[in-house]
Amino acid sequence: MKGDRVEIVVDVGGSATRTYEVVATRAGRRVEIGNRRGVVEVSEVTRSGTTVRTARFMASRVLALVEYPVLDGGRAEPSAGSVEPD
Repeated sequence: MKGDRVEIVVDVGGSATRTYEVVATRAGRRVEIGNRRGVVEVSEVTRSGTTVRTARFMASRVLALVEYPVLDGGRAEPSAGSVEPD
């Protein structure tokens, strides 16, 4: 749904972290998260299932994933989750 977004916090070495964000930019698109073979994939996907863009991160470096699904009123509410390496 347009406005859905996922925030990814990644350890980039030392005491530094970097935050990335993937957003569903158009109506009918959604953001999907997958964890396969030690890689976390966050993708923006169309209604038909075609991937528009994908961000990939090593699961061992991901500190947190925070999902912000759009509610009926149009505002986003956080749904915190974390990824643990397999």
